[in-house]
Amino acid sequence: MDIKEILSKCDHTLLAQDATWEQIKAICDDGMKYETASVCIPAYYVKQASEYVAGRLAICTVIGFPNGYSTKEAKCFEAANAVANGADEVDMVICVGALKDGKYDEIREEISAVKEACNGRILKVIIETCLLTKEEIVKMCEIVMASGADFIKTSTGFSKAGATKEDVKLMNEHISAPVKIKAAGGISSIEDAEDFINLGASRLGTSRIVKIVKAGAN
Repeated sequence: MDIKEILSKCDHTLLAQDATWEQIKAICDDGMKYETASVCIPAYYVKQASEYVAGRLAICTVIGFPNGYSTKEAKCFEAANAVANGADEVDMVICVGALKDGKYDEIREEISAVKEACNGRILKVIIETCLLTKEEIVKMCEIVMASGADFIKTSTGFSKAGATKEDVKLMNEHISAPVKIKAAGGISSIEDAEDFINLGASRLGTSRIVKIVKAGAN
């Protein structure tokens, strides 16, 4: 697979708690240079990054992150605020406990409300697959398809594990257009990236692919 094609599917990500503007600016520069799908950054930096890239790169941010504990109303505010500040894409975290409690309608309604708050921007729903059973992953595929969201996403990268090929394969078997799959967390090589794409992921949440390409160019 052509490396440019792989890069075009990468959300070049920096969500570390101690991320500084200089570091955010650097990944924006990399995102523009290597033509990644977006940069995924903390909401705090969205306005500054949006002004910096001036439409040359999509800005993605996260809400309800990383635990998904926030109320529906809080997540809707975060999404609307992020969009007002220039976010092109929003990745939200579900409340995993609500899923395990069987509150399926509540989760769907929350996702739909956040999608509305995104005002036409792309919404990706993080389900934290490492905490779920196979049956729960399949159920979340059904819920996301019914919600109006654009993507289902494996992981925050802040829990016990990230994306696995087995989980992406399972999601691909239970997701249909227009919903797409984003694999995130633990994608550490070009081979990993290719495997996830071949298994059905349309987006990859990773910082390592750009780093690998940069290292190879030096």
